[in-house]
Amino acid sequence: MPDPHLPSDTEIVISRVFRAPRALVWQVWTDPQHLVRWWGPRGFTNTTKRFEFRVGGYWEHTMHGPDGTNYPNKTKFLEIVPMERIRYLLGGGSDLEADERRGAAFRGTWTFEAIDAEHTKVTIRMVFPSREARDRVVRDFGAVDGGRQTLERLGDKLAEMRCEPFVVARAFDAPRDLVWRAWTEQEHFFRWFGRPGTTFHIAKFDLQPGGTTLFRMAMPDGAEMWVRAVYREVVPQTKLVWVTSPSDPEGGIQPHPVWPRERLTAVTFAEDAGKTTVTVRWLPLDATAAEIAAFNASRAGASAGWNAPFDQLAAHLKGMNTRA
Repeated sequence: MPDPHLPSDTEIVISRVFRAPRALVWQVWTDPQHLVRWWGPRGFTNTTKRFEFRVGGYWEHTMHGPDGTNYPNKTKFLEIVPMERIRYLLGGGSDLEADERRGAAFRGTWTFEAIDAEHTKVTIRMVFPSREARDRVVRDFGAVDGGRQTLERLGDKLAEMRCEPFVVARAFDAPRDLVWRAWTEQEHFFRWFGRPGTTFHIAKFDLQPGGTTLFRMAMPDGAEMWVRAVYREVVPQTKLVWVTSPSDPEGGIQPHPVWPRERLTAVTFAEDAGKTTVTVRWLPLDATAAEIAAFNASRAGASAGWNAPFDQLAAHLKGMNTRA
């Protein structure tokens, strides 16, 4: 079956609709302080040398890969139509036109289409000098998946602009490797997670990037719900990122009377002097105004709601330490 992201021999095209007004989407692209926070696939960070957002201007920056590899980037802006289109030439060398002639640069276009007051369709179109150049970046650099992840990260940034994340943290008297195991191994995680008295039926536990965990929670009051978690990042002993959704027993996303259908959860682990601080960050994704209002109204309860699981985690870690 043909890949819809490869509509011709020399192109890659990727689109996504965001629940955000076009002015906000344009802002997070054109403000370099926002742009560097989401540009590139998951795990990448960026350092900007210069950013001249004008026709003929340049954006010079280095992308830092999760493995520490640095990727110099130089972008020349060819066309800017405010709120509608950005067209550019991108390569890694100092002479972009020469890079393009030898197949080491491409021409990109981002378009911003207002679907309505609350939705914007963003389309990335990358045009390469030859099919061989296009196929090389697809094969060697995962350009299609990287583009999807870049739009995914843009969605995360837009969600953050629309709603302040909920953050809770606690320091545990245990080394980071032990705390990491308590969060990432099935036999430990479901021993402490949830309110006291909660029981779990685990249908699937696949903790890896792209993997899914699916489970049913039975609350002490008799209420039950299925939950799905799809993992985005798993950085050993450092970071876990997943998207949580109410689910059916087969893993299909279900509506919730209060919560947004998708919530981004990021958990980081920092060790100091034998103790480990766990920080949990929640953010509603693609949420309506009503869902954001409900999320904001629940902040105090959510903060208190983490006390019991954290207490249970502290007790469980003591038991793990004893057994070790």
